This record gives sequence, C-alpha cells and structure tokens, in this order.
Amino acid sequence: MRTALVLGGSGMLTGCAERLVANGWHVVLPCRHYAPLAADHHSGCGRATWVEVDWSKPQLLATRTARILDHPAELLITWLPDDTLDPALRAVEPLLAPGAPVVEAHDRPSTTALPDHPTQHVVLSPIGYAGRTRRPSSAEITEGILRATRRALISH
Repeated sequence: MRTALVLGGSGMLTGCAERLVANGWHVVLPCRHYAPLAADHHSGCGRATWVEVDWSKPQLLATRTARILDHPAELLITWLPDDTLDPALRAVEPLLAPGAPVVEAHDRPSTTALPDHPTQHVVLSPIGYAGRTRRPSSAEITEGILRATRRALISH
C-alpha cells in the first residue's frame, strides 16, 4: 500500500485525503484536530491514520509521524500557514522516500522548501466571475490539488 503524508488534512485538504484513501492509499494525517473522514470514501482498500501534532513544534511533528509510518511516504501534500511551512517541511523530509513528489497549496506564490523533491504548487487565489471575485470552493480546491497530485505522480 502506498503511503501519503497529508499535512493539514483535517481542514481544507480533507477531500484530498478522502480521495487518496478511496484509491487505496494509506494516508497519514498529522494535524491539530481529529476529524474522521467521511464513511462513503472508505470503500477502497486504503486507510487513514490521524496523528495529533502542533505545527509550531516541527520536531514533535516528525517524531510522532515517524512512529506511524511503516515505510517512507511516497507523496507529501501540504497546506500550512506560511510561518510554519518551511520548518514543518524540513522536519518531515527524512520521512519521505527519495524523490517523493510534493504538492503544496498556498494562498500566494511560494518557493520550494524541499529542492530534492519535485514540487507542484497550487496557488489558491480568488476567482473572477461576473465582475466580482470569490474564494475557490472546497470542491474546487480539492479538484485543483488532486490534479496537481496526478501530475506529480505521473512525472515521478
């Protein structure tokens, strides 16, 4: 079973985590709050494992996550606050398989913190519509991140 590490998976990345589980992945969800995945997405062979962490403590994040992983993660998806992103990524990098792809969601363009891992950036900027702007919906965010994940896995 392939393993994905999803940082922030109990929030706006829940839909991505659910789809990975439905497609047979073991999804490790280090996050602050436990949020079970929807039962209808558990029809696949995958599973989800929650790990309680605080983003402001990156070494604890890595230590607790390492206890759950039975092998290096083949994929990392993240959407973390800017002030915790780089320290968290550096802390979990040793938990990734060599060259494992990374998908980072951001509110604005960002630089890659893990240069040894091919990275797809998803910039979640406001959408213009009928002379107004709006934030992307949860479904649009999920689909955008999943498209980037498919690109990352194909090119890996």
